[in-house]
Amino acid sequence: MQASQPVASNAERGTQNAEPTTPLDVREALRLMLTIRLFDERALALYRAGEMRGTTHPYIGMEAVGVGVMLALRPDDYVTSTHRGHGHTIAKGGDVRKMMAELLGRATGYSGGKGGSMHIADMDKHMLGANGIVGGGMGLATGAALTARLQNTGSVAICFFGDGALEQGILHETTNLAAIWKLPVVYVCENNQYAMSARSDWSVAGGDPARRAAGYGIPGLTVDGMDLFAVNTAASEFVERARRGEGPAYLVCNTYRYHGHHAGDPLNYRDKEEVERWRLQDPVERVKSAAVERGALSEAEIAELEQRIEAQIDEAVEFAKNSPEPSVDQLMTDIYA
Repeated sequence: MQASQPVASNAERGTQNAEPTTPLDVREALRLMLTIRLFDERALALYRAGEMRGTTHPYIGMEAVGVGVMLALRPDDYVTSTHRGHGHTIAKGGDVRKMMAELLGRATGYSGGKGGSMHIADMDKHMLGANGIVGGGMGLATGAALTARLQNTGSVAICFFGDGALEQGILHETTNLAAIWKLPVVYVCENNQYAMSARSDWSVAGGDPARRAAGYGIPGLTVDGMDLFAVNTAASEFVERARRGEGPAYLVCNTYRYHGHHAGDPLNYRDKEEVERWRLQDPVERVKSAAVERGALSEAEIAELEQRIEAQIDEAVEFAKNSPEPSVDQLMTDIYA
């Protein structure tokens, strides 16, 4: 089996070492990335301790994608997520207390404790929700983009999906419709190299998925998804293009999940050396280095930031554990029939 390799640099695409707009952006990016990482590390610990019903799909290693894209958005822009959605929700401004309560099945959670990890949504933030259906957000994001067009709000929709969703027929249908109507939607493929245990280079025909965009007459670009600044630069260009009424685009971010597909994944389909190669490009550590080099934060300030976020996660866990479970009278609510 050919080992999955970290992506090459994006120098030929003009996105390597892209500069952030201000030092403040670096601080906020690092805060969000650290929050995502520490939240999902705690979620894994809670699962292993038997305190979580169901499972969880960690976003650890992929933080640069969600944060890089979200920092290109306005508050009224829409987002559809995936089963690996904690990072997207946090980056869109979600409440970690409500998220943790949802993971622990408590009534104070985003879905009243009845949805769990894969069904977190925050309509006030225009976060249209995580989705347990592979490719399930594609129609929702395209519909949100149509809503923005009809209401003339200037909003853009972001559709996150993994490499495992590249073979879903709805991707063709929604892209075709969005291209015809020039809808303001950006389709963001988080290619973390594996759909469950199936390597993307085994299961995705045609090479670079971004090349598919040409078939719809729209732009497509592949970037280093371990590089926050490369992701943000490309996302910003595509989002503003969509906002101008120029239609959809494909953004493929090559990244890597450090842990299994879900918390109980035995990970017997890849070797440790592969994981270590990717860890050398750790997106959080790269942003820490950038923050220090650019004078945005000192190493001491970064350590203090991590401590504050750890305390925030501790408080979220306590909030969740002290919250009530859903009452019996809630059993039949929030269902269609």
